[in-house]
Amino acid sequence: MFCFALDTMTQEEVEKFLGDFKVKKRVWGIVFYNRPKNNQALADLGIIGSFREKVIDDLHFTDYSEGPLEDEFFGKSEMWVFGKEVKDLEVYIKITMGNRDNSTICISFHPSERAMTYPLRENTKNK
Repeated sequence: MFCFALDTMTQEEVEKFLGDFKVKKRVWGIVFYNRPKNNQALADLGIIGSFREKVIDDLHFTDYSEGPLEDEFFGKSEMWVFGKEVKDLEVYIKITMGNRDNSTICISFHPSERAMTYPLRENTKNK
């Protein structure tokens, strides 16, 4: 399923993706795509990798921003975008299930470069 409209995903669909993602992450782990932007974000935010995992583990359907989007990096599974406040900054998080029988993948984890929208929040401003 590829969907490109921001308002078409339901709470149940996002919860299902997050539930499946978190189960697969517990079994296979997570790989963080090594991009300078992501590495710099850790330094700028003053956080360690394990805290980044905790942020991803704590994602909620209300943190959903967009997706599923076509996987432009690996071409295997859909990408989903979430936003979360970390140390008073809105962080852009792009994750994917990855290949079957392999790790989940975090493609992006860095301060957002533009205002994000949250279609499943009553108030679309970041919490």
